[in-house]
Amino acid sequence: MSVRPSPYVTELPAHIFSPVRGGTATPAYSTVTETPVITTSGLTKVYRSSGREVTALDGVDLHVREGEVYGVIGQSGAGKSSLIRCVNLLERPTAGTVTVAGQDLTALAGRGPRAGRELRRARSRIGMVFQHFNLLSSRTVRDNVELPLEILGKSGRERSRKALELLDLVGLADKAGAYPAQLSGGQKQRVGIARALAGDPKVLLSDEATSALDPETTRSILQLLRDLNRQLDLTVLLITHEMDVVKSICDSAALMENGRVVESGTVSELLATPGSALASALFPVSGDASDADRTVVDVTFQGEAATQPVISQLSRTYNIDISILGAAIDTVGGLQVGRMRIELPGGYEDNVVPIGFLREQGLQIDVVGEAGPEALLVKEGAK
Repeated sequence: MSVRPSPYVTELPAHIFSPVRGGTATPAYSTVTETPVITTSGLTKVYRSSGREVTALDGVDLHVREGEVYGVIGQSGAGKSSLIRCVNLLERPTAGTVTVAGQDLTALAGRGPRAGRELRRARSRIGMVFQHFNLLSSRTVRDNVELPLEILGKSGRERSRKALELLDLVGLADKAGAYPAQLSGGQKQRVGIARALAGDPKVLLSDEATSALDPETTRSILQLLRDLNRQLDLTVLLITHEMDVVKSICDSAALMENGRVVESGTVSELLATPGSALASALFPVSGDASDADRTVVDVTFQGEAATQPVISQLSRTYNIDISILGAAIDTVGGLQVGRMRIELPGGYEDNVVPIGFLREQGLQIDVVGEAGPEALLVKEGAK
């Protein structure tokens, strides 16, 4: 039976089906190594109040590599804030260990409520950026940045020199004498970032640093964090509930639910994982089958595969109608990445060969709503 070529194939933008002008995208410079800088093992935090127990963290294992931007994402109450506060022991874990730059912080905590000298020294090498800035309104911008240096006992001249260098680094050299009330939200967060860098940390923790900012300011702050990550060889651990943050700057990510990490890995690994909840959230596509006798397939493509005219090749090779139900394409880590939901005529048994063709092109394939052994066979990454 001859089937006419589908009109849908030619209606999407050409760049989805043909090479990008100038060739493939070049990955951005990366500072990531395989050396672990932040490691949590069996991290558990239980809050007790009025005879009740609430488990905020339930055996969390996390591994953050040197030089990477690692995003932890989840809904409110998932345990993200408890996790990041346990990493620098602002919250004492109930059980488990936290190791930062090869030093076991939980071993330094002791049993008293106050941090000992060794723990304070270790914390000074970990910067933290807060959601609500936490600036002192009675101090100038420069004085706010100098505060950690005062605590470390640095001289006035050294504090001033360092603060001005950091303000220049975050683009606020002309605001040194201003007060927080005279700054915009984005400028306040830049001051917070400069203050977090005062102790020359190798690790920067970001606690929802952009959630109180407008979209344009959010983009500028994220770009600043990425620039600092590369210029200073910073390892950045950030928590967020915004998927765009992960898409914009993260090398790796973890999804938290009910105090547990339910999915983690590099962004490229997650995109190549069948049924990944994070991949689906990063590039959501929707659309239902137009008829019961149709096969709906989600196709994930990245890198060079994103520049090839695979869908039009499939239509021509097998002379079938292909309906595009939805598509999303973006750039992650300097590479084009996208997801597409397509509809093929006939049931799954009729489309084993076309689906195999897609897999042979290096694409990740998920058959939507398919059950049984066949679904397990097609839910594979490219070999």
